[in-house]
Amino acid sequence: MMETTFPLRRQTIVMSCPPVNDLMDLWPALKIESELYAEFQRITNQNLPNTCYAELDRYLPRVMTLFRRKASKTGKTADALAEILKIHDEQEIHDIHTKRTTVLHVLPVYLREDVSGCLRTCTDESDEPELDGVAVGLITFIGDHDASPVHYHPVRITVVIESDAVVSLPRLGDAFLVICGVIYALHLSYPKALTNTFEFTLKI
Repeated sequence: MMETTFPLRRQTIVMSCPPVNDLMDLWPALKIESELYAEFQRITNQNLPNTCYAELDRYLPRVMTLFRRKASKTGKTADALAEILKIHDEQEIHDIHTKRTTVLHVLPVYLREDVSGCLRTCTDESDEPELDGVAVGLITFIGDHDASPVHYHPVRITVVIESDAVVSLPRLGDAFLVICGVIYALHLSYPKALTNTFEFTLKI
């Protein structure tokens, strides 16, 4: 059905620019990760997770070297980078998911962007966070005893679009991809606070 209604959906999104909540009510399948990736492929003829992860993984060694070089210098940005990289180095497991999570945490810091309005954290046992005013963001749910500023094993990460919780995922990389897919599929602007981060990610 999503394939059948694709032309109508694109015309509605591009020509009318209705509120995101209205679009999600019309096509609730866009809240499903696999359907969102299918929509991205219908638009671009590219598989979003395969393409993005392949390119991100290809750049990981060079990007990490760049970050470490910056972290070795002095200044507020260098100190913030050094703290994140120290947490990365202390992890017992250094698989590809660990590296992706580190890079996605470090990238906006390196680009000197304020993530406080877009990337939020709360404990899983607490009440649902206030979502009013969140245009595009990620809410990371953690355990009560998780004091680290970088979360490699969160309880879940919820994608928020225009104050509406769209989908929850286990990893930061997957949640970030869903945001990229939603922005592209719904013809949205990048969140101002993370414009450079999203431009960098989608260009590579």
